[in-house]
Amino acid sequence: MASRGQKEKPKNAAGRLFAIGDIHGCPDELTAMLSAIAPGPEDTVVFVGDYVDRGPSARDVIDRLIDLCNGPAEVVLLKGNHEDMMLSFLGLPGRYGDSFLFNGGSATLESYGVKDTKMRTALERIPEHHLNFFNRLSTSYLRPPYLFVHAGIMPSRQLEEQSVEDMLWIRQDFIFNPHSIDATVVFGHTPMREVMTDLPYKLGIDTGLVYGGKLSCIEFTEGALYQVARGAHQAKSRAIKLG
Repeated sequence: MASRGQKEKPKNAAGRLFAIGDIHGCPDELTAMLSAIAPGPEDTVVFVGDYVDRGPSARDVIDRLIDLCNGPAEVVLLKGNHEDMMLSFLGLPGRYGDSFLFNGGSATLESYGVKDTKMRTALERIPEHHLNFFNRLSTSYLRPPYLFVHAGIMPSRQLEEQSVEDMLWIRQDFIFNPHSIDATVVFGHTPMREVMTDLPYKLGIDTGLVYGGKLSCIEFTEGALYQVARGAHQAKSRAIKLG
């Protein structure tokens, strides 16, 4: 399932395929990562969600991602549980909006200049093109041999049986168990010190950027791992074994 609402581009089978982990309102590290990978017209960049909350400027992160969508590369933007909470808080389709402020949502609203945490005030201050961005996020992207989701899948179910709830929120049941889907699941959501490689089942790419860790990006075509440490201005790269 490809992302909806992005600029229509052909699937770039001949180019590089990237996946970038949870950003959580850290625009400087995102900018450093994009400068390092420099996606071109034949490349595809997949983001696994959680662009907002906790970090210094969710608004700048969204602006940077919108700019990227207007560039030459194919961009796939998935929804994280934090975007889903934000939408619900704003009175739009989503879940668990009552938990938004307590999970870093106050920092997101502050980045939009919102000091009053009432839903109506926040909705009025968020630009329409940003609301369109949030409303058009998808929950999964299948690019064999990889399935990209935010949190994971329920291991006991086939792909067509998966629920949005699990793809946005699941943790231990997915992380600690193999699954029977014929794809390697690439996910974020659960921060870890290093990229989790449990092949052929899963690859976890949330390395805790907003908690002082790193922003991670896997390039699947050549087998490279790019990482930007919190507060750093350049990415480091190394080979990663993917098969």
